[in-house]
Amino acid sequence: MTRSSSPRLTRHALPELHAHLLSPEWRDPAIGIVHLGIGNFHRAHQALYTEEAIVAAGGEWGICGVTLQADTSKRDALAAQQGLYSVVERGPAGARVIVPRVLRKVLAMPGDGARLFHRLADARVRIVSLTVTEKGYCRDTATAEVDFAHPGIARDLVHPDTPRTVPGILVAALRQRRNNPFAVLSCDNLSHNGEVLRRVVCSYARALDASLADWIAEHVPFPSTMVDRIVPATTDADRATALAALRCEDTMPVPCEPFRQWVIEDCFPAGRPAWEAAGAQMVDDVTPFELAKLRMLNGTHSTMAYLAMLGGIETVDAAIGEPSMRALIHAMMTEEIAPTLSVPDSFDVFAYRDALLHRYANPALKHRCAQIAMDGSQKIPQRLLAPIAERLAAQQPFARLALAVAAWMQFLRGQADDGTRFEINDPLAARLSACAATAGTADALVDTLLPIREIFPVALAGSAVFRRALIDALSVLRHGARHAIEVYA
Repeated sequence: MTRSSSPRLTRHALPELHAHLLSPEWRDPAIGIVHLGIGNFHRAHQALYTEEAIVAAGGEWGICGVTLQADTSKRDALAAQQGLYSVVERGPAGARVIVPRVLRKVLAMPGDGARLFHRLADARVRIVSLTVTEKGYCRDTATAEVDFAHPGIARDLVHPDTPRTVPGILVAALRQRRNNPFAVLSCDNLSHNGEVLRRVVCSYARALDASLADWIAEHVPFPSTMVDRIVPATTDADRATALAALRCEDTMPVPCEPFRQWVIEDCFPAGRPAWEAAGAQMVDDVTPFELAKLRMLNGTHSTMAYLAMLGGIETVDAAIGEPSMRALIHAMMTEEIAPTLSVPDSFDVFAYRDALLHRYANPALKHRCAQIAMDGSQKIPQRLLAPIAERLAAQQPFARLALAVAAWMQFLRGQADDGTRFEINDPLAARLSACAATAGTADALVDTLLPIREIFPVALAGSAVFRRALIDALSVLRHGARHAIEVYA
């Protein structure tokens, strides 16, 4: 995008932006939260909730965001804007532009390591939150503990005082805070994310200091959360919308849908923002909510993404706009996914289904299927394989869920039905692409992928019924994704 001649979005512009602020009254709070992974999702979700909580009830809950990438461009861009950015909420009625002020500082690892640990040593920091995606946990899926073969983990164990991985950073910071630990708040999209992170962190700590690991296990809270908001990648159109609304240039706007949800296990001995005042649900157990979201929303998102990529459909709204795709997704949620859920009586799963279909159809969002299709090896176990395993155990049909997994397998060939090539963006991309390239038939593709234990559990991979369902779906996909959607709808 060509650089605008308009002034840059900074705090000097705030007096002219009252229409775009959450409240005209604001006092910059001290930093009480350090957030690892300062990406679009955090800035459109937890940061907004936190600012609204401060507006409603006060508190020193300013955020220090940390990018874990070696590229410092995000830090530099946000620093140039004094932590300001715009959130562009796109709905059918148009766009609403909001400028949050809660982001007080941005650091970039590894260059800002000393500054980060100085901040983490500050007793006023009572929460360290993170959105780093599952691959950022450096987890061995076979053991559910830290992956000691991960090169970053191997490096951090040799240099524990200058870590670069999430487990290394958290353990080094907690070692500094043994008298007053902070809560570690995972906001990543995986089941039991707090417990998952606890196991990774404790296993890493045990490799360095068994007593430290025991102390972390006993004294450090790792609340689980369920987060939901569709946040696509930023485009030039979003920058143009922000510029038109603000009359100053924002190089870091974040597009999102109007809908949002945050369910949080209420376990913060050292205190927390009044997130409930901003609409968050503080609960004793997030499991029913996270399973509903992972399977109903994320599972169908992945299904649409892989089928759409094969069928040459670029965005979610275009995909769900196809009557056969909508019928497929509606039936998958109703007949195959909903029966696997145990939700509170207050949770209407079919109203949730209908709300999801409405959100998918939002024509203003343009959520790219290629973005959803990333990191499939990390996503499909929770989103698709877990409900398939439950359906198998109950001897219930799961043909549409099997089609989703088969579409991912076909997607690994890196080619749409019309011959268009696309990139496989996945931590296991090289291995998966090699498997797909050497497997000429549906049987061969299934048999070369099922033994990958990082993805397929032994019991499921060994199921003849599951194998047959995948082969059948791949055979139908050979006639094109659009044909398969119609067949399975």
